[in-house]
Amino acid sequence: MQFRDIIGQEELKRRLVASVATGRVSHAQLFTGAAGAGTLPLAVAYAQYLNCRHRADGDSCGVCPDCRQIAALAHPDLHLVFPVNKQGKKSGEVITSDAFLPLFRTVFARSNGYFSPQEWYDALDLGKTLRGAISAREADEIIRKLSFKSFEAEYKVMLVWLPETMNEEAANKILKILEEPWEKTVFLLVSEAPDRLLQTILSRTQEVAVPRISTEALAAVAARHGQSDPERLHNLARLAGGDYLTLQRLLAGEDDELTRDCFGLFCSLMRLSYNDKHLELVSWAEEVAHLSREQQRAFLRHAARLLRESYMLHAGLADISYLWGAEADFCGKFAPFIGNENVEFLLDEIERAMRQITQNGNPTIVFTHFALNVSKQIRRK
Repeated sequence: MQFRDIIGQEELKRRLVASVATGRVSHAQLFTGAAGAGTLPLAVAYAQYLNCRHRADGDSCGVCPDCRQIAALAHPDLHLVFPVNKQGKKSGEVITSDAFLPLFRTVFARSNGYFSPQEWYDALDLGKTLRGAISAREADEIIRKLSFKSFEAEYKVMLVWLPETMNEEAANKILKILEEPWEKTVFLLVSEAPDRLLQTILSRTQEVAVPRISTEALAAVAARHGQSDPERLHNLARLAGGDYLTLQRLLAGEDDELTRDCFGLFCSLMRLSYNDKHLELVSWAEEVAHLSREQQRAFLRHAARLLRESYMLHAGLADISYLWGAEADFCGKFAPFIGNENVEFLLDEIERAMRQITQNGNPTIVFTHFALNVSKQIRRK
């Protein structure tokens, strides 16, 4: 995995390269951002660059033994930790990431590193509700592995994907080694929800904030996939919201049905809110609660987009709105109910619901609370 394989993020790549060139490599770095922004592949590309024997032109060579092994996630000095689940294992059997490393390599290679936590849980066959975790036993393994000298590379790298899935015991166990690791040891933590990490971990790491991918970079990707109409390219890239995984679904047409479903739920929520239908709002929340976590998050993302677009219409900025068809018709009528006095509150409610769902909150409680709060704001208009 080379930097050239990462979509966009040019400024961040330059900063990472500069940190190595100046010898200012932090021993504990926290890559934060959405999976679709490329946090995981970027961390792997950085690990490869750190240990490349022939760095040149701001990238690893891609052909030396260290590069080839790290690209395959098979280097003896690259240690991987990620959430797993003992579903299907014998009672009392302790499992760690190593047991699932071949599967993780397969998923990583198939997607070039761009995959969501839900896709990983699907690969583990955990269904819609079960999730993986990083256990205290895994933390013991981290300490044990890093106590050895490096085999071949300049740096020993411990890459922890989704450290927010560590329980408190596991997190506390790695605090000392995170603060005072052995020489030439680098921790790369890759998190989608850094707010769920212990403050003691946050204080021991240097954040590497991975922004959403630029519209221009995503448009270039769409063009390589056969899209040629400039307007459609720009619309697809903007609808993707800086997320390559969303762009993939849009290009494949997989988001069409999901988008329709999310739009239908949004329309229902706003109509019920306007008409003050409390009992129906509770039924609406129960319907959303039965969706998968990924579908629930998709709905919240769509709701946030439609609220922002409605606000722009209300502000007289229709010329920069990206709505058409049924969405344009509904939001055109709905826009008068979204203004300065409630848009910020509504978007905060969406963020709160997203955070609670990500933290495995009870979806019925989350969406009931969300729907009733939204209703109060819409009725106030």
